[in-house]
Amino acid sequence: MTASDPEQTPSARTWAGLAVLAVGLGMIVLDGTIVGVGLPDIIRDIHLTLTDAQWVNSLYAVLLAALLLSTGRLADRWGRKRLFLVGVGVFVLGSALASGASAAGPLIGARAVQAVGAALIMPSTLSTVNAVFRGRNRAVAFGVWGAVISGAAAIGPLAGGALTQWASWHWIFLVNLPLGVLVFIAGLLLVPETRGTKGIRPGVDVDGALLSGIGFGALVFAVIEGPDLGWWTPKTDLVLFGWVWPSTAPISAVPVAAAIAVVAIALFVRWENHRERVERSALLDLRLFTLPTFSWGNVTAAMVAVGEFAIIFVLPLYLINVLALDVLGAGVVLAAMALGAFASGAAARHLAARFGAPGTVLIGLTMEVAGAAVLALIMQATTPAWAIAIPLVVYGLGLGLASAQLTGTVLRDVPVGISGQGSAAQSTVRQIGSALGTAFAGAALSVTLSLTLPTALGAVGVTGSAADQLTSAARQSAGTSIAQLRAQGAASPLGAQTMDAVGALSRGFTEGVRWSLLIAVAFLLLGLLGAAMLRRAATRTERVQAVPA
Repeated sequence: MTASDPEQTPSARTWAGLAVLAVGLGMIVLDGTIVGVGLPDIIRDIHLTLTDAQWVNSLYAVLLAALLLSTGRLADRWGRKRLFLVGVGVFVLGSALASGASAAGPLIGARAVQAVGAALIMPSTLSTVNAVFRGRNRAVAFGVWGAVISGAAAIGPLAGGALTQWASWHWIFLVNLPLGVLVFIAGLLLVPETRGTKGIRPGVDVDGALLSGIGFGALVFAVIEGPDLGWWTPKTDLVLFGWVWPSTAPISAVPVAAAIAVVAIALFVRWENHRERVERSALLDLRLFTLPTFSWGNVTAAMVAVGEFAIIFVLPLYLINVLALDVLGAGVVLAAMALGAFASGAAARHLAARFGAPGTVLIGLTMEVAGAAVLALIMQATTPAWAIAIPLVVYGLGLGLASAQLTGTVLRDVPVGISGQGSAAQSTVRQIGSALGTAFAGAALSVTLSLTLPTALGAVGVTGSAADQLTSAARQSAGTSIAQLRAQGAASPLGAQTMDAVGALSRGFTEGVRWSLLIAVAFLLLGLLGAAMLRRAATRTERVQAVPA
């Protein structure tokens, strides 16, 4: 089967191929969020720290971001279907390894293998859609792609909660094995093979791949490790593969990593420009960013991803450790986002017909900001779960509207021949945003807890070394120690003071989560500003195109 030409109506098999791509995409997006609600169980079972938990979430997104530009270029060069199928195979392997992990290191390593597979899958799906569909059918296909992104991300916590509650956290990963096999077989039969139509230049941009990976990885490392290693002065030793950055060093490794990130990203931009001048193959055609819709759309997508994944990271910790919900109960509350996302994703096309795709993105982001802000304001240590769910529905409605229309708007002016690069760039900024969302939320939570927990404990008479130990345990365990203390009751070392301490820890932890949510709101507001600029750019482009030559 070949790609559709401008006059050709897609066949039933073409639509079936889109369904296969959507399921494959949903599998990897789901895996980015399904882990969140199971994290407290994973933390308790294999003794993760808060930093470990952040890396379980973030490493997946960091590697995905680092590899997407390379795999997008490979998709254009070697064939999108081929890379999709290879990616599914690698992703299934990583899932099998993660399901059997018994310590932090193997689990984080398995997540890295999953990320490699996901990096092969994601740009292949979007660039295939961009190449196969045209006109009104392309808008519908992009709507499906965007709805899968938002819906799978939102339903992940419910799926994770159900699997963890009814089986174990290992099934969060095991479920990918049969699903991956079915996707591989269906993809082999139904997905069309497409390649870039732009002339392929000689060479492989290895230096660009290394620079982008180093830059993005170092940036997320700095944000995640800052609270533990020290933002400027070292707090503790950093040990990497037997090499030690000592706590006696004059400066922490964190600002050094941040500086490396800035230099590497700047060199990456310069190197890609150089590759373009000498007409050698480059990872990213930087001329794409001269398209206003592409530039502003990517800014918007990145900001939205930061806000979305900050929320998804901290909310399960609050629901389980503070409100004492079981993992399935937490998943049900978080499924309010999925309810809103699926409902609005279906309606997004009709709204777009009236307000335009950029206008629909603007409406969606306004709802996201409103939902997240209300959630941060009403959150208390004793807030009923149903009250948390209501603003999450509003947030999910906005998420569905924005995601369903943003994808097509970003790529609408990108030439089909380099759609692999365009889709990879968009996916890259989404993944950078998601990694930074987890990193910023975790850093804000860790820093805030060091202030709020001692104050809350002091208010109920728990001070000195006891308060220090409780604070350290709650920070390092991402709040899991609160649930453990609650379960011990008066049998804990605190005796009759136990429940007072649990209440104080819950209030202090809630304040930390609130600050993480406020950071998410700030990034969503930046995304809203980007969406306004995107709408202006799209309107200007339409006017220019409407003027006769």
